[in-house]
Amino acid sequence: MNIYDIAKEAGVSISTVSRVLNNKGNVNEQTRKKVEEVLKKNNYTPSAIARGMVSKSMRTIAVLTVDIRVPHYATTAYIIERECSKKGYEVLLCNTGGEKKETEKYLTIVLEKHVDGIIFVGSIFNTICEDKRIKRLLGKVPMVVANGTLQMENAYSILVNDKGGISLMVRHLVEKGHKHIYYVKDMDTMSARLKCEGFVQCMKECGLEAEANNVIETESSIDGGRMVVKILQKEKKKVTAIICGEDITAAGVVKELLQQGIQVPNDVAVTGYNNSQYARICQPQLTTVDNKPELVATLSVKLLTDLIEKKENSDCYVIEPEIVLGETT
Repeated sequence: MNIYDIAKEAGVSISTVSRVLNNKGNVNEQTRKKVEEVLKKNNYTPSAIARGMVSKSMRTIAVLTVDIRVPHYATTAYIIERECSKKGYEVLLCNTGGEKKETEKYLTIVLEKHVDGIIFVGSIFNTICEDKRIKRLLGKVPMVVANGTLQMENAYSILVNDKGGISLMVRHLVEKGHKHIYYVKDMDTMSARLKCEGFVQCMKECGLEAEANNVIETESSIDGGRMVVKILQKEKKKVTAIICGEDITAAGVVKELLQQGIQVPNDVAVTGYNNSQYARICQPQLTTVDNKPELVATLSVKLLTDLIEKKENSDCYVIEPEIVLGETT
C-alpha cells in the first residue's frame, strides 16, 4: 500500500496524508486521527526517500575517512556515528584509503543518495579535495573537515593545534635535560607537516640544533619505527630522545631499542602522538600527546548539524592538545 491508497481509504488528499506523516500542524485533529487509524490498520511504513523529498532532508550524513582499522580514525568515526544518532541522523561510513580515486567514487555515491552533509576525517583530504573534479562534485553541500581545512565556501573546520602539540613535547624533553632530540615524520599530510614545523621551530627557540638532519622520514608502522633506530645507529648519531608523529611508529622505535639492549627511557626517551591504544599497550607505556579525537568528533557533528539546520555557529574550532605522561620519558 502506498500513500495514494492511504489517502483514498481515509477520504483525504495526498497532501493531507503527507502532512500527517511529517507531523505538520495544519491538519485538524479529527482528520489527523482518521488518517492515523488507516495508517495503523495497514501497518504503513513511509518511504524514507519520499519523506526526504517532502522535508528536503534525508537526515543522513556521509563520513569519509582514511582507514577505519586505524585506532585514531576508528575512535573518531565511532563518536561521530553515536553523536549523529542522538541528533536523529543516519551515517554512511566510507573508507577511502586516502586515495583520490576512492574519494571521488564514494562522493559520487553518497551525493547521489542526497546526503545532508559530509564529514571528512583526516587532514589528507585537504590535498585530495583540491582536485577540480572533486570540488565540482562537492558543490554546495555543507561539509566539515576533522583536523583539516578546505578553501571552499561551504567547508568548515575542527582543527587540532598539532604544531603546538609537538612543541609541548619538545619543551617537556628539554626540561628533562635532553639536547640530542630527533623527530620522526611518519606521514605526509598537513597535520604531519605542521608537527614537523612545530619540532623545528621549538628546537630553535630552545637553542638546539634543528636542521633537516634532525628529522627522519619513515612509514607510519611498527616496522617504520624500527627502521628509524637502525638508521640512527648506522649513521652513528648521538641521540637521547626521539619524538614520533604517531603512536604506532613510536611503539616500533621502543621495540627496536629494547631488542638491541638500549634502555627506555634511561638511554633514549621516546614519545608518540594521538594517545591511542598503541600508547597504552606499549611496554613501557608511551608518553604521548592527546589530540582529543572524542572532542574533535563531537564538535564536527555539532558544527555540521547546525549548518544543516541553519543555526548560527562558528566556521572553525581549534582544539589544544595535552601531554599524557607515560613511562618512556
